[in-house]
Order: sequence, then C-alpha cells, then structure tokens
Amino acid sequence: MAASPPPLLRLLLTLALGLTVAAAGKISAPRTPISRDIYHSSDSLLREIKALVARHSDKLSMDTITTSNKGYSADLFVVTFNHVKESVDNGSKVHILLSFGQHGRELITSEVALHLLYILTEKPKIAGVDLSSFERVLENLVIKVVPMENLNGRKRVEEGELCDRRNGRGVDLNRNWSVDWGKKEKDYDPYEENPGIAPFSEPEAQIMRELSRSFKPHIWVNVHSGMEALFMPYDHKNTTPNGASAHLMRSVLENLNHRHFQDSCLVGSGGGSVGYLAHGTTTDYMYDIAKVPMPFTFEIFGDEKASTDDCFKMFNPVDKTTFDRVINKWCMAFLIFFEEGLRNLRDAQIVSRGTLDNWVPIGGDVVERNVARKTARERRKLEGLDLGMQELRTYFRLFMLSTFLLMFMFCTRISKNRNRDSEVTIELSEPRSWMVLAVASPATLTQAPFLLCKAGARPDQKKEKKRLELAARTVSMAADNAAFPFFSSE
Repeated sequence: MAASPPPLLRLLLTLALGLTVAAAGKISAPRTPISRDIYHSSDSLLREIKALVARHSDKLSMDTITTSNKGYSADLFVVTFNHVKESVDNGSKVHILLSFGQHGRELITSEVALHLLYILTEKPKIAGVDLSSFERVLENLVIKVVPMENLNGRKRVEEGELCDRRNGRGVDLNRNWSVDWGKKEKDYDPYEENPGIAPFSEPEAQIMRELSRSFKPHIWVNVHSGMEALFMPYDHKNTTPNGASAHLMRSVLENLNHRHFQDSCLVGSGGGSVGYLAHGTTTDYMYDIAKVPMPFTFEIFGDEKASTDDCFKMFNPVDKTTFDRVINKWCMAFLIFFEEGLRNLRDAQIVSRGTLDNWVPIGGDVVERNVARKTARERRKLEGLDLGMQELRTYFRLFMLSTFLLMFMFCTRISKNRNRDSEVTIELSEPRSWMVLAVASPATLTQAPFLLCKAGARPDQKKEKKRLELAARTVSMAADNAAFPFFSSE
C-alpha cells in the first residue's frame, strides 16, 4: 500500500489543479453561437434575394460576378434597384452603391441588406410608418446593393470561426485597397488586419473596384458592425478632407444623426473617431481615387458589454427583439439618408434636379426646419462673402474708370506733341456721361476709346491715326476680356 503524500504537498497539488481548471475554463469559455432561428445562412439569404428579384423584375436585377487570383476564387452578387426605369433619364439619377458583409463575422449587416430590398419593393411600411411619400425620391435613384461582399469569409464563420473577419484566404478586405496600403500601426494585429500581398490582391476587392469604376456612384456606404457610428473619410489619418465636399458629407451625416438618431451616433472621420487608424480601406479609396462625392462607413450595432472572445454577441444582436429593432432602425435610417444625400447633391449642383421639385420628404417639414436651423456662424460667413463680392465689384469699376481716364490723357498728349503743325481735334462727347457709363455699362466702355481718339482725316496723319487706334484697341480688348459678370447682377 503506497504512503499518502504529506498534507502540505496535498494542499499544493489541490491548488495547482484548481488553478489549472480555472485557467482552462477561462480559455474555453463558451461563446454565443449563431442564432439560427433569427439569422439566415448565406445560402438561404441568397436564395431569398434571388426570389425577390424574380418577383420584381421591373425594379430589380441581379448580376453574379466571379473572379479568381492564384487559385483563389470569389463570387459577388450585385442587386440593382431602378425604380420606374422608363420615366426618368438614368443620367440624371443619383447612383448609390452599398456594400454589406465585408467582414464575415458581421452577419447583421447582410440581414439589413435583405430587409432594405424588401422595403424598396414589397413592404410600404417600417414599424407602422407609411413610406408612400418616399416614392418620389426613389424615382431619382439607382441603387446597387452588394448584400454579402465576403461570401467565402461568411462561410468560415458559419463553420465555427465566429471571430474571423477575413476572406477565404485570410486577408482583411478592408485593408486590401491602395490608399496608404500596407502601413502598420503599433497596435497592428497580423491576424485581423492582414492587408494581403499587394493592393487589390484579392478577387473581392478587384470586383468592387471595377464596380465602382463602371457604376460611378455619387454615394458609397460600407456597412459594418461593432459600434454605432456614421463615418466619413479619412480612415488612415486623424482628419477629414477639406473644402466643400467635406462640408457636404458632414451636413448629410449630421442631419441624419439629428433627424433619426437624436444626435446619439458618433459622427466624424473613421481615423479620428474609432480609436485607431486603418490603412488601405475601401472608403478612403472611394474618396481619394474613385472621386466619389460622398463616401461613408456606417457602423450599425455593437454590444459593448460582450467579451472580446464572444465575437458573435459583440457584432450581432442575439435576441429577436434587438434584432428587429436594429433592422427597422437602420432600414429607416437608409431611407432618410437617401433623402439627405439626394437633396444635398442637388443643392450642390453635383447632379441635376430631375423630378425632385415637387418631392415631399419623410416627416413633412423636417427638411425645412433643418434649413431654418442654420447657425449664426454660417449666416455671418454668407454675409461676409457677399460683402467681399460687393467690394470686388467696386474696385473693378474704379480700375476700369482709371483706365478710361488714362487713355484719354494718353490720346491728348500724343496729339499735342506730334501734330503741332496741324489741327487734330480730339473730341470728347459728354465726358461726364462717359464716366458714368464706364461704371454702369461695360458694353459702352469697350467702344469709348475709339470715340475719344478721333484723329484728322488728312493723308499725312494716317500713321498717327493707326497708332491711336492700336492703343484704343488694346484698352477695348482688356475690357472685353475682363470679368464683366461682376456687373451683370446689378
């Protein structure tokens, strides 16, 4: 019979076993599985979309695009919504490109894509809200929806890799684009953020690039989950673009945030708001290279209380109530976003007005109230710009008047010096009236030098006359080429 270990040794062994079990339990803590009763599989979701397209072939069409690279192949399904195709010229319509499911683990984004297509075709209401007034907006849009950009990555998640965001060969598709590609921050995660061997090395990114080139969208949205936010460029630096385009994008996001989210969403650049910089992203390419006027990234859901290991719960609602709330909230958000984008693009004259003149926005007078809410700073900017234009017009008039007087003195001087032995009359017909005309009528000013410098008709004065006419023509050409539109508004 073997002797039992000493009490102290038994205690140490028990503690070691307990720590081992605790550590094992922590490492292998159960993860929330995919809620199969709520979420479609990738195959069933595509079947449902194909059936929807078949039922509404007058509004929907679907293309399947396949590309391969070094033995790796990817399929992309692109659904095009074009409401009332014959009534409005497609050239005047706003082109909107939406991508969902770029990261495989973000299943909720593809569900929003499916329900949005239902709303555009079959369901006239969202949570009791009548959308009939939205028909006029839809007449002015062509929308391309990529419901599942990363189909191969999605299948890996369905097979159990619940934290995988990459494509079928381990590349993050939102790091595979060319703007600032391959740069690695200090917190770079080679598993999550693998940018690939080169920009556009992945078939999925190649297809999306070609789609953006052929479709030429005015608006681009890359839909993700992990938090709730409305992002504009840039992702690779902590700043937003400068100029009118940045003002336009921010105006759309702030109006959407105020109208629909009660100012609860995070708004700004991805790089400045999300907490880290991302290099080689799709949205930055769409802005810098593809020159899309309004490219955005929307983050539609995030569970901040979920463990970092519990990826499905972190990126997707796990109960039916939350699932329905997210679907309804973001489908309505997209409809309001379409309104805001269309209105701002038309106001900025990036696209023609088309049939929007009689459009009644969702919520009635919301748009008018937003316009009325312009800040005092914006009004002061407009007043300052108008004052500056008035001063510029005044300086321009003074310049032309000075030119007029100098020309008169020039003609007079030459006539006196060169023609002392002969009479050369220099006629000034109502000089004060001409000075007024110089300010008030550019068309008359262009003829004034000829009337001021009338040389005699004697044969020996021909050369002198030509010189005078040449000088007069110089001033006339300067007047013709000047920015006379400054006068036209008054």
